[in-house]
Amino acid sequence: MLHFALCDDNLGLLDRLEKMLENIFAKNNFEACVSYKTSNSSDMLNFVTGNKADVIMLDINLKSDKTGLDLARAIRKVNKDSYIIFTTGHLEYAMLAYKFKTFDYLAKPITYDRLSETICRLFDDVNGTPKRYIKLDNKSTVVDANEVQYIRRDGMKLVFHTASRDYDVYSSFAKFQDRLPDFYMRCHKSCVANVLQIKDIEPVSGTITFRDDSFCDIGPKYKSDLLEVIKNYGNFE
Repeated sequence: MLHFALCDDNLGLLDRLEKMLENIFAKNNFEACVSYKTSNSSDMLNFVTGNKADVIMLDINLKSDKTGLDLARAIRKVNKDSYIIFTTGHLEYAMLAYKFKTFDYLAKPITYDRLSETICRLFDDVNGTPKRYIKLDNKSTVVDANEVQYIRRDGMKLVFHTASRDYDVYSSFAKFQDRLPDFYMRCHKSCVANVLQIKDIEPVSGTITFRDDSFCDIGPKYKSDLLEVIKNYGNFE
């Protein structure tokens, strides 16, 4: 279980950040919780000093005698291992923030997709999930193979769907066949599924639901092989 501690002088944003995090935890089955939140920098330092705080999210521009950078400096004296994520509307602080072994920097206003991307990367780092990248085009666009939910054919394009965005590339399944990891499997004539991202399968209706609640159809031709592979992976209840 990862314990998150949040500090921001905007109470409304603090509540919104907590709700977004809880939604991300539930959606991705992450074992995590928001253990503490405050608008006071001194209270935050006291909490981190005496309590478990695996991930600390700090607003840089706190309306107090200490900035988020000052707070991070003090935190690092008592806690060298926690992940620190900074939030701010002042982009000029970005480079300074990385002095404190910072995991990420989120520019305000914080969007759900951007926050989700950061938290998913954080859990990948915690769990030591190996990264495998797929090169999509000649412009060196790459996508993390673990994060793609499925690949769908749309006319002359392939759509690589992730929880945060879609990537379109003019190509065919045949050209990507040798580039895809072994946990990708054809489930329909127009779709390839990432088996590790499947949350549920309805064999009768022929529907796959992925971890981001997107879905695709199962073609009758591919159903038996897909179900056999899913049985071996055992990655959903």
